[in-house]
Amino acid sequence: MFTFRFPLLVWLGIGILITSLGIRQSFGIFMTPISDYFHTGREFFSFAIALQNLLFGAFQPFVGMAADRWGPKRIIILGAMAYALGLYLTSIAMEPSMMYLSLGVLIGFGLSATSYVIVLGAVAKVVPAQHAAKAFGLTTAAGSFGMFAMIPGAQTLLSVYDWQSAMQIFAVLCSFIVVFAFFIKTAKQGTHHTHHLKEDLQTLEEALKEAFAHKGYWLIHLGFFVCGFHVMFIATHLPSYVLDQNLPASTAAMALAYIGIFNIFGSYFWGAMADRYSKRYVMSALYLVRTVVIAAFVLLPTTELSAAIFGAAIGFCWLGTVPITSGLVRQIFGSRYLSTLYGLVFFSHQVGSFLGAWIGGVAYDFYGSYNPIWWTAVALAFISALIHLPINDKPVPRLDAATA
Repeated sequence: MFTFRFPLLVWLGIGILITSLGIRQSFGIFMTPISDYFHTGREFFSFAIALQNLLFGAFQPFVGMAADRWGPKRIIILGAMAYALGLYLTSIAMEPSMMYLSLGVLIGFGLSATSYVIVLGAVAKVVPAQHAAKAFGLTTAAGSFGMFAMIPGAQTLLSVYDWQSAMQIFAVLCSFIVVFAFFIKTAKQGTHHTHHLKEDLQTLEEALKEAFAHKGYWLIHLGFFVCGFHVMFIATHLPSYVLDQNLPASTAAMALAYIGIFNIFGSYFWGAMADRYSKRYVMSALYLVRTVVIAAFVLLPTTELSAAIFGAAIGFCWLGTVPITSGLVRQIFGSRYLSTLYGLVFFSHQVGSFLGAWIGGVAYDFYGSYNPIWWTAVALAFISALIHLPINDKPVPRLDAATA
């Protein structure tokens, strides 16, 4: 039986994501030492990270367009340089306001050029369509593996050195991203599928008009917005919710750890399912699972065991949306402008992330409870399961005509 072997570019992309997203996931443990160093409290650091996430999404469509025009190699290298510069400037900052430029703007741009959208756009050009979602799932899982590879290392660095030295070591690690990027080669024209020649003749403006006129493209935006809302609300407010239930802080840490562990398996699983079955139905199934998992967590008594089970269950469908969403965009519109079109969808995800974190706090302050926002998350999950069903996931007529 023939087993598909992923091209070298997939493994290079995994290396890039492990480094880029692994460093990003470790920023939380720097909050206390940096806040103590500047004697400003934690608000300024939190805002710098919030700014980073918002710009991460805002830069994404433009970085995607640049990658589609000039290739992913140059963009990833440029992003790695900005990432390293941001880390280094953070380490030598004399005023806390400097963090907004270094930790917020520069690293926000660096992440947009070295994370999912650009890497998956490059992978799409070398992996056959029938294996794309599976490859996307494997690549997505690398982000969670990076969390486990980097966070313990960051904690060790902080126990041995000061936070400035740890940031500078991370800046040096960005050189690995540059090394991986140097070996990136997308498919040659002769190795493309038959429709790629006509696909490549399409201009960026034509690609955007085509996508904006497609109802399914906007439904994909809405679905990914919900994903972002869920991810940041849970990641930001789950620890506080657990403490409100009179459980130890270690319970929340354990739940978050399970999210990361099970996301590794879930990302690949959902990607593999999307290669085997209709992507819109697989996505609907994923959101139905989220609906049940979140509702059960709110309805049942919150204990250490239930928190751990929730972490594992929600982790299994945590970022499984990434390979399916990117796979849907590729399947409908082709791979030529995937970085651009998926980059726009990713911005919707980041808007949802911003609102999930922010509205979670607003709702708690107003109601004195997280229950209203939990049930909002349940409703949004169910709505997202429904809105994926009418998506027309057939390739646009342009691709069918090119194949014929």
